[in-house]
Amino acid sequence: MRRFLWLFLLAGTLFAQELHITQKQADYIAKKVWLNEGMGKDKYLIWWNKGEDFASLGIGHFIWFPKDHTERFREVFPMVVAFMEKKHVKMPRWLNPNTDFPWQTKKEFFAAKKAKTKKYMELFNFLKQTRSVQAEFMADRMIKALPQILDTIDDLKKAAMIKHRFNHLLYKKDGSIDERGLYILIDYTNFKGEGTLKSERYHGQGWGLLQVLEHMDMKNPNKYKAFADSAKAMLDRRIKNSPPERGEERWRSGWGWRLKTYWK
Repeated sequence: MRRFLWLFLLAGTLFAQELHITQKQADYIAKKVWLNEGMGKDKYLIWWNKGEDFASLGIGHFIWFPKDHTERFREVFPMVVAFMEKKHVKMPRWLNPNTDFPWQTKKEFFAAKKAKTKKYMELFNFLKQTRSVQAEFMADRMIKALPQILDTIDDLKKAAMIKHRFNHLLYKKDGSIDERGLYILIDYTNFKGEGTLKSERYHGQGWGLLQVLEHMDMKNPNKYKAFADSAKAMLDRRIKNSPPERGEERWRSGWGWRLKTYWK
């Protein structure tokens, strides 16, 4: 059976802790994430949400900016493309990690989508055919999230706490991979990021994986529910702190539904 292998870099020290994910687990996670992001429907493989200034692509709805666009959020799709380049995945000739989103405005994009232009169809087919590699990217990003998070924490006690909570979700008591915990960590990292980017904060308060782990109630015997409750609190705080013109209240219901998949 094909397996994917990554190495951890924890607390500034490199050591060989291997994480093996089976093809079955990768496929399961890809399906779950895609249901969360696009209801599993092909029409959402390339989309531009209302109230947003960027497009979302693939099973993870990876953010991709038009030319000269700036945003507070991390632009992830070029990271996906770079990951695929390293794996020698066949891509449209015009696509590379430095390529901007091909359409400058939402109107231009939906016109191309409706007309099924050559460039749109090349991009659509590429995304449809590489769903398993996109899942690999999300798993790879999740594993790299922990050392990235720990690198931002000067307090050794806090760093140890975050590392413990991450591993508490990822592993069962016998040391084997906890499949639900794996899904939660991959989905939330893809969904709301690592929590390390200072621009991805409102009033200095973030909502990424770091913040959720930091606020988990470890007295809750249900670790999945503890993570979901903390994530809900962080996202409620984000909505409260968000600029009114973004209208983020509209996301509350969908975000809540997503978090329920973590523990129900």
